[in-house]
Amino acid sequence: MSRALPKYNKRRVAIIGGAAAVALSGAVIAGTALAGTPSKSSGNNARTLAASPGTITCPDVASKLPAIPASAQAEVTRNLTLLQTQIDEANKRLVDTVGQGGPNFVNNAILGPLKDKRVATINRIATAIGRTAAKPTGLDSLAPCTLNAAGANAGSTDTGGAATGNAGSGAAATPSASASAAATGQAAGTDASAVGTITCPDVASQLPAIPASAQAEVTRNLTLLQTQIDEANKRLQSTVGQGGPNFVQNAILGPLADKRKSTIDRIAIAIGRTAAKPTGLDSLAACTLTK
Repeated sequence: MSRALPKYNKRRVAIIGGAAAVALSGAVIAGTALAGTPSKSSGNNARTLAASPGTITCPDVASKLPAIPASAQAEVTRNLTLLQTQIDEANKRLVDTVGQGGPNFVNNAILGPLKDKRVATINRIATAIGRTAAKPTGLDSLAPCTLNAAGANAGSTDTGGAATGNAGSGAAATPSASASAAATGQAAGTDASAVGTITCPDVASQLPAIPASAQAEVTRNLTLLQTQIDEANKRLQSTVGQGGPNFVQNAILGPLADKRKSTIDRIAIAIGRTAAKPTGLDSLAACTLTK
């Protein structure tokens, strides 16, 4: 048979219960406060970003070239793209080797080898032009690069300004397949899987002699044509199994042809400002899927 608790016992139970509630509330509040407290790692990340090793800056080559004969255009474009790839690789190495070596490490291990590569590449450009026109001289002076220790993206590109302010801003700019194939305007395909590869007509080899004043813009748009193909091939891989039988044509090849037409038109207009505007290039816009 239960007995009623005395009044003072009821008061003790109430006090104990209240204390427990207060303790529990305090724990919740404390936990919430801790959850909202910034972690030390965020401060460390900020310090890491602030300690950027800088950016490698190189003189622009495309804008210093004379008119390029049509027969040399593909080789010149390929080597201009290679110059940018070399800068990207050097910037990646700059980031990967932070803190290594002595005070001359960057100059001896990165800037020096980069200069040697650029000398060889620039010489190939001059030789290609010199086969059917006057060989340009003095381009070797554009080979040395410098380290912008402030880390500002002030570097010029060697693709005619395709990305003014180096793409290599200290981020890992991994060379793409376009580095070796930009001159052909075709996608070699980075994955020979069953989905196939998008193949487009070569544009560079179909161009007439390019006036020096148009060289930078033409090179930039030739590089863009390859970027568009690379993006289309990537989309081809990432959308396997999607849509119906006309998905690739409607969602990938169609939009790609539209982009290429606009880009090819810009190339023709750039040449046409100071020379005869090439015609019939629109026929090179359409691409096909090769399985």
